Amino acid sequence: MSLPFASESERVVYQGLIVEVVQQKMREGDKEKTYEFARRSPGTRLIVVKDNQILLTKEYRPELKSWDFRLPGGKVFDSLAEYNSFLATGQDILVPAKEGAIREAREEVGIQPSNIVHFATSPCGATMRWDLFYFVINKFEANPSQNLGQGENIETNWGSFEEAKNMALSDQMSEDRSAAVLLKYFHSVRTKSKQTLAKFGKI
Repeated sequence: MSLPFASESERVVYQGLIVEVVQQKMREGDKEKTYEFARRSPGTRLIVVKDNQILLTKEYRPELKSWDFRLPGGKVFDSLAEYNSFLATGQDILVPAKEGAIREAREEVGIQPSNIVHFATSPCGATMRWDLFYFVINKFEANPSQNLGQGENIETNWGSFEEAKNMALSDQMSEDRSAAVLLKYFHSVRTKSKQTLAKFGKI
């Protein structure tokens, strides 16, 4: 079985402020095909936990014309051009993603992380390249207030893991990728708890 590979350099056919359309010629055996996909600068999402509670944001989303519960987060780069310049360096994307996560924690949530760990990366799909980087924050200091940008209407809400799980499984949380990653996080916490109990012979 022959696998497709790039036969030419990619070509940007349209570039907007946050999204660009790219064409890429791919060869598979003796056949060549042009693939087209959209690329957007990546984002970060924060899983902020304390005392078995998790912080979610309640945000007004114009595309939904409604309020939505979400994991806090935002962008990694300020522009698509800045993202493309970084890609050309070949450096580890997790470095600016972590910096972006810390910045969003300060501005959107009003906390200063002292411990932040990468938990998962969620790709959007084959025809839409838009990665979301998820970070767990379990140690932090509270800042006096949020520092929201123009047009941001965001409230912070603490709730139990069970409450957040129910939101992820309902229409209260519309960003399905974040809902899925959140459920994976809860599963990982349960698994670690069981392993700890088994280690000490309590199960």
